[in-house]
Order: sequence, then structure tokens, then C-alpha cells
Amino acid sequence: MPEGDTIFRTAAQLHQALAGQRLTTAELRVPAHATAELAGLQVLEVAPRGKHLLARLEGGLTLHTHLRMDGRWQVYRAGERWTGGPGHQIRVVLGTAAHTAVGYRLPVVHLLRTADEAQAVGHLGPDLLGPDWAAGGAEEALRRLSAAPGRPTGEALLDQRNLAGIGNVYANELCFLAHVTPWTPFGELPAPERLVALAHRLLWANRLRPGHPTTGETRPDRSHWVYRRAGRPCRRCGTPLRGATQGTAPNERVAFWCPGCQRGPGPPG
Repeated sequence: MPEGDTIFRTAAQLHQALAGQRLTTAELRVPAHATAELAGLQVLEVAPRGKHLLARLEGGLTLHTHLRMDGRWQVYRAGERWTGGPGHQIRVVLGTAAHTAVGYRLPVVHLLRTADEAQAVGHLGPDLLGPDWAAGGAEEALRRLSAAPGRPTGEALLDQRNLAGIGNVYANELCFLAHVTPWTPFGELPAPERLVALAHRLLWANRLRPGHPTTGETRPDRSHWVYRRAGRPCRRCGTPLRGATQGTAPNERVAFWCPGCQRGPGPPG
């Protein structure tokens, strides 16, 4: 599932291509909204909210989409050949005189009134890359995380109701940088406010570049400390890294950690 910085860049790309323009083509290829008439409406803005995308249209309408594991948006110039996948994978087409945005394999396509956006995203915690972060977002995120002190830190960070935008890459990397295993109860962190601040710094630093680097290097083979590196030596201490499933279906993820650098419990069993 894409991290919040990926969604931030996707929203910026869609906003640049569509905002301020009238839709010449608008197709929602999902049964619930297949007959929606959106052509002729102006796109006001495309905004991210955690891992959600909100395309706001004139007339008080919002197109809400979520990529989950397989979805993606691709922007093409008018007349350019679409190369993002076969036609049967297309769920949304939004075209203007200059550009066409095509949504492939989108598992969530929901047209709703802008006034009702809370139905789609109201459950989310403070957005690490949103305007609400500077207005007390960090304090609110820490309050929500601390409300369940016995919850494993890796799971708590992935819960979008606590803070919005962290995916499995950052959850693993943040635990490494905090020197705790993903199974360490959040309430046992020595300085949880530092972890929240670090999460914001990492996503903010990466909001305009791909790859989610956390080591200070952007080369794909050097950009992460532990993520997807099970069996390889730790970049700090040389200990072989480990990986194990964390969480329960349908929200289980693979956690990665260094037994030498990270303190705390390992996977149960």
C-alpha cells in the first residue's frame, strides 16, 4: 500500500493537470456511479488526506479514491496513448482539453457531496503532510497513540486512525530509528513524542521524491535500514536482520528488525 508521501505526489500531479479546468470527459467505471454526469464541471482541486485522494468539483461534489495495494493514477497529455494497463483495469477517466487522468485498478471509487467528505475520511487521525499537522496535529497524534499503551508500536503506527500517512516502509524504519522492535508496546517508548516528530520529518523530506529513503541515501540498494532486508547484515552493527508477520488478517504486514540494534520483544510464539 502506498505511503502518504506517494499519495501527496500523486495529488500534486493530478492537481497540476486538472485543477481550474473543465472536464470534457468523465467516466466512473464502477456500478455505483456509472451513470454519473460530471462532464462540463470544473475541477476545483485535488487534495490528499493521508492515503486518500479527494478530487473536488464544482457543484459541491467530491470524487474520493484510494489506491490500496494495486491502484494507480496516470496522467497523459491529450491525445497521448494510454499505457498504464489494459482497458478492463480502468476505473476512472477524467479528461480536460489538455490532459487525461486515468485511474487503474482503483479499489475505492466513491462520488459524494463535498460536505459529506467526513463519511470517507473523518475517521483518520492527523495527516502527517496535511495543514492540520501544524495546528496541533502532532499533539493529537501522540494522544491517540498513547490511548492504547499496550499496543505494539508497529501496529499503532500503521493505524490510520492514530495518524494518517504511515505505511509499512515507514513503520519498520521508524522502529529501527527509535531502537525498538515493532512489537514493543507503545507505552514503553522512552520518548514517544520524538518518534512522532521523526515520522513527520521523514515524510516531509520525501514528499517530492520517490523511494521513501530513510538512511540519507537515495540509491535503491542503500535507502533503507531494515525494510525488506531480512537475512542481510544490519548497516549499523552487522547482525543479520529478521522478518516476521505482525498483526492479524486482513491487516497483517511483514515486520523487519535488527536483533542487535533494536530492544524489546520479538514476534509472539
